[in-house]
Amino acid sequence: MKKITRFISLLFLIFCLTSCHSEDEEPVKERGVASTELIKIVDSNSELKAMLEKSIAMAKQQNPDKATNPAQTLEEYYDFIDWATTAMPWGVISQPEGTDLFTRIDQSLNYLFFINDQKLEELDGKGLYNNSLQYYSPYREWLKTFAESWGQYLDTEASWSDEYYQMAYNQPVFGLDKGWYEDKSQWKTFNQFFARQLSSPSVRPIASPDDDTVIAAAADSKPQGVWGIDEDGYIINEVQIKSKKFFSVAELLGPNSKYKNTFNGGTMTHSFLNVFDYHRYHFPMSGTIKEVSIVAGDYAVGGEVKWNATNKTYDLYCDEPSWQSIETRGCVVLETPSNGLVAILPIGMMPVTSINWESNIKVGYEAKKGDMLGYFLFGGSDIVILFQKGYQFNLTVPKDGSGYEHQYQGEELGRVSHH
Repeated sequence: MKKITRFISLLFLIFCLTSCHSEDEEPVKERGVASTELIKIVDSNSELKAMLEKSIAMAKQQNPDKATNPAQTLEEYYDFIDWATTAMPWGVISQPEGTDLFTRIDQSLNYLFFINDQKLEELDGKGLYNNSLQYYSPYREWLKTFAESWGQYLDTEASWSDEYYQMAYNQPVFGLDKGWYEDKSQWKTFNQFFARQLSSPSVRPIASPDDDTVIAAAADSKPQGVWGIDEDGYIINEVQIKSKKFFSVAELLGPNSKYKNTFNGGTMTHSFLNVFDYHRYHFPMSGTIKEVSIVAGDYAVGGEVKWNATNKTYDLYCDEPSWQSIETRGCVVLETPSNGLVAILPIGMMPVTSINWESNIKVGYEAKKGDMLGYFLFGGSDIVILFQKGYQFNLTVPKDGSGYEHQYQGEELGRVSHH
């Protein structure tokens, strides 16, 4: 009997030595898809690991406060990725008491890219849009995994609740109290709320519906200006640039477009959608669809994110029209009775770059001004419109300080004159 007891005790000891953790041993963390993939990439690439650690250290030097810069080591960055891919857009980092919902949503977009956007001398001379990790392979490809992981979460019912609805309702900028939108019972996920439909087309009347020389706003948005396109197809800009590559209309339309040289000598305008805007886009004029495409792009910020120590916010600066050429973008080329060929490009910006067409958007479709074109899911958004040479587009939107007034979809954006 004693031998049997000793044998059982020995088996128990072996089991404990092989299977049991000590009380002081850290439990193995369960990682999400995005962080697991990043860890694998970083552990197999010492050069990338050193640059990521340097980016984190540079970010810490600019903002050492753990409350607003929680990822100050590589391990903390992995923790942040796990948290961020299952977080609501307005809850990514701590903000001062009283910070409104709109500001917090901005921060959820910008903090990750503050770390990713640090300028690294190791990347000088590599022909990147910016010399930062978000444009450097294989890290740039990993950003797609991050974006898709977060986007998938925002498509689940866990991403929406009555509490979240009330938070948005209490912010006047979302306009949920104005009767503009479909019944809230239609929103089961955050993305369904974000891509909410109008209650009726009548809440966004179309400017001069029978006059296509009057261009309607394609979406609720803020116009950014008008740029000329030179005879070689490059956008004319006063800002000093390192490479013309990112100002090419051919680059913007994508390598497979039959119309990539059609807009040489023409004009370009673009309008930015803010996070609170109605995120469905419409035809700004009538015409027949000649080409439909989606051009894959970087899952990157497309601008520059800086820490604002005074406001304790991460602010995004997109001062140049170049970033559209690197973001995911849709393109519809219209043949119009009044304005020649026109290209309409919805731009899906960071971090969940999503372009979605209505089911009837196909070559040959006869669109009327104001018809639905598609919608964005969560992320920054922009609408670019290109006009041919001989059709001069002029903004007619009133000025608002140094920029232009915000518009609602359907309002007059500008007019086209022939010359």
